[in-house]
Amino acid sequence: MTANPVRVAVVGIGWWSNILAEGVLRTSGALQIDSCYSRSTDKRSSFADKYECKAANSYQEILEDETIEGIINTTPNHVHLETTRQAAAAGKHVFLDKPIANTISDGREITRVCKDAGVVLSIGYQRRRQSQFRWIKRRIDAGGFGRLVQAEANISRDREGKIDLSSWRYQEAGMPGGVMLQIGIHYTDVLEMLLGPVTAVSAMSAQLVLPGDNPDVSNLVMEHENGAISNLTASYASASEYYMMNIYGKQASAFYNWFDGLRYFERGKDQPVVVPCEENDEIAEELVEFADCIRGDRVPEMGGEGAIKSLAVIRAGVLSVEEGRRVEVVEVL
Repeated sequence: MTANPVRVAVVGIGWWSNILAEGVLRTSGALQIDSCYSRSTDKRSSFADKYECKAANSYQEILEDETIEGIINTTPNHVHLETTRQAAAAGKHVFLDKPIANTISDGREITRVCKDAGVVLSIGYQRRRQSQFRWIKRRIDAGGFGRLVQAEANISRDREGKIDLSSWRYQEAGMPGGVMLQIGIHYTDVLEMLLGPVTAVSAMSAQLVLPGDNPDVSNLVMEHENGAISNLTASYASASEYYMMNIYGKQASAFYNWFDGLRYFERGKDQPVVVPCEENDEIAEELVEFADCIRGDRVPEMGGEGAIKSLAVIRAGVLSVEEGRRVEVVEVL
C-alpha cells in the first residue's frame, strides 16, 4: 500500500459498487475504502464486512468525516445531482459511474457544482480504456487508417430471467432509453473516441424479450463530425454476452470481437494480421486516475463536459425513437 492512499467512501451499495470496490483492491494502495453507506442496513453491513470498512449510519456522517477525501458514487442516475452536490459542498472529490445523469440539465449542474467547489469529478467509462481500443486509437492518431469512413459495433448481454423489475436500472423512469443508456452508452463513447464527435443520431428500439417498460434492443445510426457513419446495436435480449467493433478507414480497417480478439487489415494486403492485446485492468486504471487527479498529478480523461456530450448522443437517440426522425445532437444540448 502506498504511504498516502486516497481515503474514499462508497455510496449507493449494489452490484456495481462491489465491482468498483474489487477494483480499489487492485490499485496497489492508491485508494483505500474507509466507509460506506446505503439506505439498506443489510447492504451496508454486508459491504462493510466484506471490504473491512465502516458502515456509516447516514450520508451526512460520511460528508462530515474530514478524513474522507473522495466519494465513489454508484447511486441511481436520478439522484446523481443531489448526492454529488452534497459531496462537492463538503469538499469531497467524486468518482461517478456513467452516465453523469439522466438529463443534460442535471449533468450540467453536476459539472458546475464540482467546478465551483474545486473538487475532482471523474466519470466511470471503463470500456474506452480496453487495450484493443487503445491500440486502434493510437493507430488512427498515427494516420494508419487514412480517412475514417464507417464503423459497426455490437454490445449484447443475456438478461432474460436475470433482472429485478423493482430495480431502477430496469425502469423507464430510472433508465430512460433502457439498454441504449445502460450499456449502449459505453460503445457510443468508444465510437466517439475513435471516429470523433457524433453530430446526429437516427435510432430504433424494441421490447422483445424482457418484461417491464423499457426497450431491450436498440439500434443507433450515428453521423460523425468528420463525415463517417457508425452503427451500434445494443441488446439485453441476446443468447449470450457479445462485444464487437469494426472500424473502417480508406487505408486500413480493424476488426474486434470478444471471441477472436483484434485484427488489422491494410489496403493492398491479402490477409489481416492478428494484433496481440493483453487484457488490461480498466476498472483499476480509472480508479488510479481518480486518485492521481485528487493528488494533482492528472486531469480526468472523462470529466463532466465530456460526459455531458456522451449523454447527449443517447438523449438524441431516445428522442429519435420517440419522434421517429433523425435528431441532431445540438437539439438536446
